[in-house]
Amino acid sequence: MADAIDCVEDAARASALLSPLRLEILRLARQPISASDLSRILKLPRQRVNYHVRQLARSGFLRQAGRRRRRNMIEQRYAASAEGYVLSPELLGAVGADWRHIEDASSADYLLALCCQMEADLCRLRREPEKPGKDVSILSLKSQFRFANEGRRQACARALREAVIRVIAEHTTPYQRSDGSPSPGLPYRLVLGWYPYLPEASARPSNEPAGGSRAEQP
Repeated sequence: MADAIDCVEDAARASALLSPLRLEILRLARQPISASDLSRILKLPRQRVNYHVRQLARSGFLRQAGRRRRRNMIEQRYAASAEGYVLSPELLGAVGADWRHIEDASSADYLLALCCQMEADLCRLRREPEKPGKDVSILSLKSQFRFANEGRRQACARALREAVIRVIAEHTTPYQRSDGSPSPGLPYRLVLGWYPYLPEASARPSNEPAGGSRAEQP
């Protein structure tokens, strides 16, 4: 069974993944599929498709999903190892976005950098071995809404900020002791933000190969 998410934290794996043709192969491999079927759908030579399938399997993005007889040969089928993939912001190292270097806390850049921090934190959390008694509960909230005018937006922002501060003060302990040492308990990080969003671009038809895939070279 495929994992829900594969956090890609290794530069070599990221390099193996970031190819339009390989991304299209993974999209088609959400259900078990053979290299010959991929070749037919992508209208590419089977030898070329086989090369990319082997590279994806070697990097852990494809898993073997059984065999089937077709005419006088046995075909190996493959399936994507996960439902989706995430590139950890830690791949960028020292040049990655850092919210501490952005002065305007009300800017889109600041929120984007915070999101990168959160994504890196969660990737690290997923790779840590489970420890008995360790509480790793996660809270996620998502909502979409509109404001009739700027006054309503500002009022909501003030009320939300006050409510969050009140709830945190009521239910948590200070993050640090007076001497600067960590307080007891498991530390948590809360990131809360809202932003105007633009509609997503219309999805590419499922039968259309990824742009530029024919220019790929084995």
